[in-house]
Amino acid sequence: MKKNISFLILSLVLSFCYAQNSNKKFKIRTVAFYNLENLFDTVNDTEKNDEASPIMELEGDREKVYWDKIDKLSTVISQLGEEKAHTSPSIIGVAEIENKKVLEDLVKSDKLKKKHYGIIHFDSPDNRGIDVALLYQQRYFKPIHFEAFNPNIYEENRKVHTRDILLVSGYLDDELVHIIVNHWPSRRGGEAKSRPLREKAAYKVSQIIEKIKETDSNPKVLIMGDFNDDPINSSFKNVLKTKAEKKDVTQGDIYNPYEDMFRRGFNTLGYRDNINLFDQILFTSPLLDKGEKDFSSYKMFKSGIFNKRFLTQKSGPYKGYPFRSFSNGKYTGGYSDHYPVYLYLIKEDN
Repeated sequence: MKKNISFLILSLVLSFCYAQNSNKKFKIRTVAFYNLENLFDTVNDTEKNDEASPIMELEGDREKVYWDKIDKLSTVISQLGEEKAHTSPSIIGVAEIENKKVLEDLVKSDKLKKKHYGIIHFDSPDNRGIDVALLYQQRYFKPIHFEAFNPNIYEENRKVHTRDILLVSGYLDDELVHIIVNHWPSRRGGEAKSRPLREKAAYKVSQIIEKIKETDSNPKVLIMGDFNDDPINSSFKNVLKTKAEKKDVTQGDIYNPYEDMFRRGFNTLGYRDNINLFDQILFTSPLLDKGEKDFSSYKMFKSGIFNKRFLTQKSGPYKGYPFRSFSNGKYTGGYSDHYPVYLYLIKEDN
């Protein structure tokens, strides 16, 4: 019901815009993020600890499982934003993928191949080979620069081999935007003990933004990922200094629409019997509409969590959680243990 109301509001706002000037048209672009839950291939990579991935632990039918998972994930991605933007995401960050080959299989799948997704990916130093990446529809987004940054995190004088942070800059239609894709260190060992690792990753993001500002003084930055932190945690509030209220956002600030969702009880995963909202898309002030209804450049209209019923486990110990792919050494036929998140950017189409 809430989702239907949100789409009704979107329709009413766009209808209002049309009524104000019947000659105006509007572009809608979807930006999304999705943790793909251990999208690994079935080939043993001797340079990685990929034997620990769930698909490699299966005793048989690995190829069948792999292609079924590809089909399941492509089903979800194809529906993200389709209802209003009438196509799958223009830009989507992904996490928990093993290599570029699995992404090539994903974008060539039946449900996505006509979208002509490009891929930006780097192999990260993560011990298991878990990476982040960016997929983009080439007709909407033109990358001009991409770079991987490692947080260089140390714990008790030992380097933590975690995922890279990916920066991609490019033109969404004719507007320069910068996308930062993250998969911050997990809560292994407990939230309090592991908190400094995520704070250091957040600090690295702040450094990347400062680097962007060297050539783009008031940049449009989208910060997305599986942060392994909720929107109210210190990595966001104390390090990135995110704002939850539009009225509090000034130039250079980062707005996090998922903080309000979290306070209202929404989630993107269940972790150790806790409900968490680790998956988020934050953005800098130039992308925020503060009520002036000026859509001459891209502004965020709506952020959301894609939590359709078919993506939710309906029975068993994970009832009510995202319908995960793997459990207790077996393939469940599910999708991912995370819900994807998305936002709509809209602007006048002159």
